[in-house]
Amino acid sequence: MSRCCELTGKKPQIGHRVSHSNRKTKHWFLPNLCQATLFSQQLGETLSVRASAAALRTVEHQGGLDSFLLKAKMENLSPRVISFAQRLKQLSAKD
Repeated sequence: MSRCCELTGKKPQIGHRVSHSNRKTKHWFLPNLCQATLFSQQLGETLSVRASAAALRTVEHQGGLDSFLLKAKMENLSPRVISFAQRLKQLSAKD
C-alpha cells in the first residue's frame, strides 16, 4: 500500500532532522493519511479513499466531494478516483 494521498497526490518527503549541535540525520516526513468514506450527492455513491487530513479539510472547505473533484487536477488524483471524477464530470456536463 502506497503512502500517497489519493486526492492531492501528496507523498513522503525526505529531509534532515537538525539537532542543537547542528548534526543532520536523514528523516522521512510522511503525510498524515486517513481512511475516509466520502459521499457524492450527484452520483449517489460513496468513495472510500486514503487521503491526507489536509485534503479532507480542503474537501470540506470546498463544499463536498463533488465540487472538489470538479476543480481538481487529474494528474494529482489516483486512477480509482480519476474514473469517479470522470463520471461526475460527464454527469455535470449533461445538466
